[in-house]
Amino acid sequence: MKVCIIGASGKLGRYMVQHALDRGYEVVGVCRPRSVRKLDPFRGRMTVVPGATCDSAVVRRAVSGCDGVLAVLVPWGRRHYAARTAQAVIDFAQPGARLVFSCGWHITRDGQDVYTKSLKRQEALARWAGRLTGLIDIDDQIDACRRVFNSDTRWTVVRGSDLDEGESQGLPIWRRHVGDPALASNRTRRVDFAMFMVAALEDDTLVREAPAIVGGRG
Repeated sequence: MKVCIIGASGKLGRYMVQHALDRGYEVVGVCRPRSVRKLDPFRGRMTVVPGATCDSAVVRRAVSGCDGVLAVLVPWGRRHYAARTAQAVIDFAQPGARLVFSCGWHITRDGQDVYTKSLKRQEALARWAGRLTGLIDIDDQIDACRRVFNSDTRWTVVRGSDLDEGESQGLPIWRRHVGDPALASNRTRRVDFAMFMVAALEDDTLVREAPAIVGGRG
């Protein structure tokens, strides 16, 4: 399988690169030019396409011939970064390719998720900080995921809980809705979030699902 990882140089991206290589996949990674050096540990084992991950021309070149695409939807700034990334993947991925996107629990597909007061406060704080600083735009990630949900592609949107570093605890568990008692821990190891993303490429039960995940020992 040939896989493109969009946002390969970030913490989650690098874990996905390693998991994909461990599975024997051919890996193409997209990252900003100034971040290419972060992928030096994988030199000779993957192809790197430098460029903005929201640049449609860059994405088009990177996903060419790929059987699957893993995309980190990061809502940087106020210029629709995540939405542009998602749209480029939708537009240029091969017909029938598996598309797996990452986002947070605040994304809801059907409005049936149940959020605690704490989670609602966190989202409100993130919105306030984003408006104040211009560094993030939560609504951009919501727009990005809406575009994915409305597409006719073979997508999965993986909704991650709060992330920790540390040794793997195994493949995370998932439920269709935030608020399910099984998700009460609200913690996932970042390495395992990446594992779930990569495993989803070959799990057809996750096609057109938006799993909310927590660590396997949740």
